Amino acid sequence: MCGMSQQSPDRSTPARRSRPDASMSLLTNVTEHSLDEGYAEAAARRAADGSAGLPKTLRSKLGLAAGLVLAAVVVTVGAAQARVEAPVRAKEREELIQRIEDGTERSDALEESVERLRREVGAAQREALEKHGGSQGELTALLAGATPVHGPGVRLVVNDAESTEAGGDGPRESSSFADSGRVRDRDMQRVVNGLWGAGAEAVSINGQRLTAVSAIRRAGEAILVDNRPLAPPYTVLAVGDGQRLRQAFQNSADGQYLKVLQDNYGVRASISAQDRVDLPAAPSLIIRNAKPLGGGGAEKSTADTGKGIS
Repeated sequence: MCGMSQQSPDRSTPARRSRPDASMSLLTNVTEHSLDEGYAEAAARRAADGSAGLPKTLRSKLGLAAGLVLAAVVVTVGAAQARVEAPVRAKEREELIQRIEDGTERSDALEESVERLRREVGAAQREALEKHGGSQGELTALLAGATPVHGPGVRLVVNDAESTEAGGDGPRESSSFADSGRVRDRDMQRVVNGLWGAGAEAVSINGQRLTAVSAIRRAGEAILVDNRPLAPPYTVLAVGDGQRLRQAFQNSADGQYLKVLQDNYGVRASISAQDRVDLPAAPSLIIRNAKPLGGGGAEKSTADTGKGIS
């Protein structure tokens, strides 16, 4: 029996062509049915009973008109008030600016007057000191800081650390120092005392001449020298034998203190010998005169009180 090969039936069916947006069925449904069925039904019901659209009764129309008129009145009144108050506020602002400018000018004029009077008083005091100082009047005025000086010396520049948050162990380990990379008043006190101890004949900080009664204090983050604020970097000039003065200061305890600040806290400092440094006179001096009483040399009378040169 001869067999005839049967061809297996083709069970494949032609594929139905799919919609290009079949993968976006959700977006298609949203766009084609943008209104929910419940909302559509409610809208149809309102349209059927005549409650949709604008109010039909006279009372409702009057209420709507009154609401619109009230809203228009509120907007109009607000705009009118803003328009009326704008020139008033502008005028008040101009008056305030003018008052500030006038006060600034008066303050500047007073500062100039105070500085001028301070220079006149200082010149008169220096003249009196030189005139009535006897044979040692010029030397007394020089030692008291009443006259400007110049000569060889050293130039010492002290500045805050680049990052004032630096810290470490050493002489500044104290809770009173918020950021130990900043130069403080007691640091400058030790620097100045170290220069005096090394043999300096005259010292100034940022052009501020120091005397035997000068005070270096702190007010917040500022360093005050005789109640005058100074800003870093602090340039200290000292008159004396430059090379010897520099070496003596670096070998002193105060020089080593400054070296520790450099190594442990990043405080920047440099010292160099100079052929000539110029120091101004002290801005003002309070001169006190003492005279022995006839009854004994131990009792003395002073012409006035306060800090100064005696």
